[in-house]
Amino acid sequence: MENERIIEFGGGLPTLRTGRLVLRPFVIEDAPDVQRLAGAREIADTMQNIPHPYEDGVAEEWISGHQDGYAQGKRVPLAITLDGGRTVIGAISLMSVDKRHERAEIGYWLGRDYWNKGYCTEAVREIVRFGFERLGLHRIIAEHFTRNPASGCIMRKIGMKHEGTLRQHVRKWDKFEDVELYGILKSEWSSR
Repeated sequence: MENERIIEFGGGLPTLRTGRLVLRPFVIEDAPDVQRLAGAREIADTMQNIPHPYEDGVAEEWISGHQDGYAQGKRVPLAITLDGGRTVIGAISLMSVDKRHERAEIGYWLGRDYWNKGYCTEAVREIVRFGFERLGLHRIIAEHFTRNPASGCIMRKIGMKHEGTLRQHVRKWDKFEDVELYGILKSEWSSR
């Protein structure tokens, strides 16, 4: 068996703080905000797995699985919030955590009213820091639909490199979408 480094997931989901944001675990009381924000057509249109319309109960079901996913070492889903953690404006997650290969993928969305204010870049930078410094990951990737170049700008701002285009990789609403793949290595993050 290969010498495998252990990535530690312990206790409850973490709370991370940046200059303007608190990235905290979702609570069930956040479900109406998640449904309202993620349920906007503009958000669902840019994400592989967000439904539209966003039916009642979907947010509660999604939130209720977060702690188990974290306890199993598979994902770190957090609410992006303002006002010291009170106002939910989006979500960010390290997901598809692969302990053997010390890698994970970032996924995120932000409510339409909060676009173009730097919040998403700030949140992505912090979750990448957490992944490298606290979880000991070696590599973090992220994807976005080719038709959503703003997401690629965020990835480049935090130092991710474009690694390729996955042609017609995802089927969204009966249309195959091209996906851009970005990645960053811990050694690249450390040198920033």
